[in-house]
Amino acid sequence: MKKLSKILISFSLMIAMVVSMIACTPESPPLDPIQDITLVLDWTPNTNHTGFYVALEKGYFEDEGLNVKIVQPPEDGATTMVASGQAQFGIDFQDYLAPVFTSEEKIPVEAVATLIQHNTSGIISLKEDGIATPKGLEGKNYATWDLPVEKAMMQNIVEADGGDFSKVNLIPEYVENEPAALQQDIDAIWVYYAWAGISCKQAGLDTNMIYFKDITPEFDYYSPVIIANTDFLASNPKAAKGFLNACKRGYEFAIENPDEAAEILCKQVPELDPALVKESQEWLAGEYKADVERWGYIDQKRWDAFYAWLYENQLSDEIPAGYGFTNDYLPE
Repeated sequence: MKKLSKILISFSLMIAMVVSMIACTPESPPLDPIQDITLVLDWTPNTNHTGFYVALEKGYFEDEGLNVKIVQPPEDGATTMVASGQAQFGIDFQDYLAPVFTSEEKIPVEAVATLIQHNTSGIISLKEDGIATPKGLEGKNYATWDLPVEKAMMQNIVEADGGDFSKVNLIPEYVENEPAALQQDIDAIWVYYAWAGISCKQAGLDTNMIYFKDITPEFDYYSPVIIANTDFLASNPKAAKGFLNACKRGYEFAIENPDEAAEILCKQVPELDPALVKESQEWLAGEYKADVERWGYIDQKRWDAFYAWLYENQLSDEIPAGYGFTNDYLPE
């Protein structure tokens, strides 16, 4: 009986010691809560956006403690959603952002990364129409959006090639089906080659493509870019850096594995044409980072050059050097 009592006393002392040790052990820090992020696209999903969908599929956003939702833009565009705080990140184009940066009311938006290193837009036409250089647009039907910056850029490249822009037939028309338009009443269309250009190729059309950046260096601006709400950036730098790190991983995966990345995009957006996505993805794999080591990097000289051109041609109020973008949230 005495032996049993000693055992019970010893057991009680051991329990007390364990409880005491637990009480003295510092509590583990609570896990950071999952943060909700909304990314609003510039248009319907396409291969410009593949890295986002790869990051979703592979769990890269989750690794950063983020719950990311990708949405399509309202009629007034992604920038409106980002500026109002309805979305933390969005997709826009440097040329479209000029009015935002020169608004009398300071709009809380800035670019934080580029998706593609160089401007891949230009003028596409059928080879049979003989528009091998901008001067060849004389006497041809060009589908215009009737925007001042667009027409000024068109005039610039035509005149740089020794042409007369007044001889270009400007046809106000918003083209949704480029292959069909080129086979009807339109001779030339402003397109981004990775999607519309590849679409024309897959339709069996033999085309010429004139890239703006090859004619006028100032036109090698950034399009598209990731924009962010500046108030969100200031309050949530860790989340912003985490978001862009996940994006980097997604785009670098797409660079190294374009076929698998195309499959992921089609899985996430099943209404897309798999053949178009696959060929577009292979073409863009070399364009996402192109000649830079750091994904998303924006070069201030190129950024400023385009806005200086707009100002010199009275197409925009002056935008200060270095204004409207930052590389501070990019992963190294």
